[in-house]
Amino acid sequence: MKTIKTFGKTFGLATLLSATAFAGAEAHVSFLDRQATQDSTILATLQVPHGCDGKSTTEVRVKLPEGFVFAKPQPKPGWELEVIRGDYQKSYDNHGDKVKTGAVEIRWKNGNLSDDFYDTFVIQGKVSGVEAGTSLAFPVTQMCGDAVEAWDQVAKDGGDPHGLKSPAPLLKIVAGEGHGHDHDDMAGMDMTDKTGMDMAGMTAAASAGETINTGDLEISGGFAKAMLPGQPVGGGFFTVRNNGKTDDRLVSVSSPASGEVQIHEMVTKDNVMRMRQLKEGLAIAAGQMVKLEPGNLHLMFQKVKTPFKQGDTVPVTLTFEKAGKVDLVLQVLSAQGK
Repeated sequence: MKTIKTFGKTFGLATLLSATAFAGAEAHVSFLDRQATQDSTILATLQVPHGCDGKSTTEVRVKLPEGFVFAKPQPKPGWELEVIRGDYQKSYDNHGDKVKTGAVEIRWKNGNLSDDFYDTFVIQGKVSGVEAGTSLAFPVTQMCGDAVEAWDQVAKDGGDPHGLKSPAPLLKIVAGEGHGHDHDDMAGMDMTDKTGMDMAGMTAAASAGETINTGDLEISGGFAKAMLPGQPVGGGFFTVRNNGKTDDRLVSVSSPASGEVQIHEMVTKDNVMRMRQLKEGLAIAAGQMVKLEPGNLHLMFQKVKTPFKQGDTVPVTLTFEKAGKVDLVLQVLSAQGK
């Protein structure tokens, strides 16, 4: 049963429903596309149609079921992102490698989605080892400050989920033609080595990007990833080496291709991956090299005017504390960075 709690107070469902403005069969959190093909990589798009009893949504937590693997959430401007990692119940094949751990829960935090508005939360992942006809449940916890709504009910023995008051979003798995792998499956693969470096992406970027020298800095390997359909933000990467004896700092980035460019880092601690903006810029220590790469430091392009497509280029202007402004052109590689 759905519960809505407010600091020790628990209200009856009927009272809450009469006080809210939403109604109808689609008042709950659900998937935009409720079917997925076996062994395919998909964008699982959750729809959040309202807040909690009129309050704005500030956090959305999604637990990932077994069989939905190699998951990567789509960042949302204005929200912090956490990826909780854990063990799978079995191992999954990642192009010859047996993978036993991965994302098991995604959390978008410290946002502000008014009860008056609707939004989507997207997770890219692969459906693997799931029989056709099976429905995967994605329990969602919707938090609105001190109020909580849990969308976690699952009908037993194939029962009708429409009779549930607080149904978990379901993804029905269907058989696909040929029931095999295609190149698009690569979108959900974790192409990182043990150090976290995206090897395929960095190898391609080294031959695609131009090397620029400005003062003591050497900038090379610049690339961006093609954006998937519906993706509102883009990612950019490059390597900078400080050959001098004085520290420098990347203080800001701009681009005519987007309304705003932020410098972000992703840090994993205790199996929790957190992404945050580096508002004070990025330090480039003397004699050191800093790599912006998938899964680590990166540029985040927000309010993108035209989605990045493979083969295009993205101009950016890097502003350093000492080296000044540097114009760099990022080659747009595939969505997998190759």
